[in-house]
Amino acid sequence: MAKKQRRRVDISLVIPVYNEEKNLLYLYRNINRALHDYHGEYEIIFIDDGSSDGSLAVLQGLAREKDIRIVEFQTNYGKSAALTAGFKLAQGGLVITMDADLQDDPAEIPRFLDEIRHCDVVVGWKYRRKDPLSKTIPSRFFNYSIALLTKIRIHDSNCGFKAFRRRVIENIQIYGELHRYIPVLAFWKGFEVREMKIRHHPRIYGKSKYGIGRLFKGFLDLITVKFLISYGQSPFYLFGGIGIIFSVIGFILGVYLTTLKVLVGASIGRRPLLIFTMLLLVLGVQFIGIGLLGDMVSYQREKEQYIVKRII
Repeated sequence: MAKKQRRRVDISLVIPVYNEEKNLLYLYRNINRALHDYHGEYEIIFIDDGSSDGSLAVLQGLAREKDIRIVEFQTNYGKSAALTAGFKLAQGGLVITMDADLQDDPAEIPRFLDEIRHCDVVVGWKYRRKDPLSKTIPSRFFNYSIALLTKIRIHDSNCGFKAFRRRVIENIQIYGELHRYIPVLAFWKGFEVREMKIRHHPRIYGKSKYGIGRLFKGFLDLITVKFLISYGQSPFYLFGGIGIIFSVIGFILGVYLTTLKVLVGASIGRRPLLIFTMLLLVLGVQFIGIGLLGDMVSYQREKEQYIVKRII
């Protein structure tokens, strides 16, 4: 029996879903309307991230369509896990991500397709954002912090509406809340990142998943991203540098205390400076050891530290 040939897909839409029961049918129809004049093949991958409402039932009802695939998670693992699962299934040379809350307008998809021809990543910028101040003000501060620490000028890094060339998603790894920093990670890898102003709609159905806890986690992950960008390939530069500084200061203080003891005959046994000196020396050795271990782990895990764009 001949093996069934896999159809060629040009575009994969990856959409995480968490308790968006009332939005899904409208979203699906609007996507098909936006791509009505597109002559290539596309697929829609919905990832149900442990929804507790009827979202999965709605998706199962849509599953009869040939262009839909559904990933059902055992429980709620978060947006990064959902996107990772969708990226692994995506067959298209172009991958578009968007939220399922109908605040992202599928009518913008053709504009993303036009813009992605000139770069590797297109990030949506909700220029006239239809969200309350409790979301917009922290978001502006958050994006300012990203630009300050990572040197990438993106106004809305956390916007879920993005377009990627396939080679981008094949060369980045996300976990935790790192989905916010996909443009940063792509930029770090040498991919060209652009942003595009898009329409944004107020939420009609469902509840926002935003909370102060996510903001706190996002800032912790920003520290992670900064570390990965600056020292991800050689942790020893950071930890070893700190360790050497501590060790040098501890050594200088040790020489000073020894001089007092030998030449002056001063008692140093009960001086707090002696304890501080010993602490610096111990911390210096520990930081150097951590740096060496980090480099060893990085060496074992990374097979290649480069991406070949093309061979001429």
